[in-house]
Amino acid sequence: MDFGVDARRLAIEIIATLVHIKTTMAEMILKPAGIPGDIYRPLLYKKDEATGKALSKRKIAPLILEGVTQRGNIEHVLRSLIEIAANWSSFHLADDEFAARATVQKARELLGTIELMEEREARQRDLARKEEIARLERERAELIRRESDLLLMMFDELAMKSDKPQRRGYLLQDLLLRTFDLHEFPVVRPFTRNAGAEQIDGAFTMDGWHYLVECRWRSKLADIRELDGLHGQIVRSGKQAMGLFLSINGWSDNVPSMLKQNPDKSIILMEGYDLRCVLARRIDLRDFLAAKLASLNIEGEPFLGAAEFLKGAVGG
Repeated sequence: MDFGVDARRLAIEIIATLVHIKTTMAEMILKPAGIPGDIYRPLLYKKDEATGKALSKRKIAPLILEGVTQRGNIEHVLRSLIEIAANWSSFHLADDEFAARATVQKARELLGTIELMEEREARQRDLARKEEIARLERERAELIRRESDLLLMMFDELAMKSDKPQRRGYLLQDLLLRTFDLHEFPVVRPFTRNAGAEQIDGAFTMDGWHYLVECRWRSKLADIRELDGLHGQIVRSGKQAMGLFLSINGWSDNVPSMLKQNPDKSIILMEGYDLRCVLARRIDLRDFLAAKLASLNIEGEPFLGAAEFLKGAVGG
């Protein structure tokens, strides 16, 4: 904020009129205003070359402000000087009490003007910030819409093709991880570990936990042996590891019940309809996963489907 010429003129009056004795003025005005001592101390005793007398406070005031300006802190100092003067009550320290009172009144008026200007600028900054956030949100929503439509088209094409199960599984891995990446989850692409003994379909991070991903797109329903493989990968990982098992065509009836029997409940289930609802933007992925995790941790249920989640959202 540019305080302008009026603020500088008033600052000179503040230094010159409020306190008669220079050293007292320095302690009560200059120092509290944040003016470095190495700027004002030499000037308190500086003499006029023409008369040999010490410079008056009115003459050293512009020199002090110039020194502060060179340090690049003038606006803060001017504001502080005006605030000090606006709250001033020690008029007995002045050489001319009437001049001091006039200076204080000017400081109060200018401070009021400055505060109004600052409030207006703050509102303008806040409005600009909100407009920028809204713009970014619109751009983000458009990106999600466009990319989700593309991923949904890819998903539907895969569903219609008779590709080999292994190839379709690889394509599903890529589609799923691209979906997580679109929704700003940190993603790890497929990798091997333990000297190539383990193939991990991918992973993502949510709320500090790492989720290993297993993808299946086969006509046959997934059985518990396939989930045992994912569970083994989780057990061989760190303590903050869990698993997401995606089976497009679902799993046999005994899979959820078998998972419930495991005291180490670390796997959440996802089926094709779940993924399609996310891609169709009917469900927010992060909210959906949080609900799935809550269902596992609170109710012991490894599967919360999209239909049940949407029903709960409508009911809420």
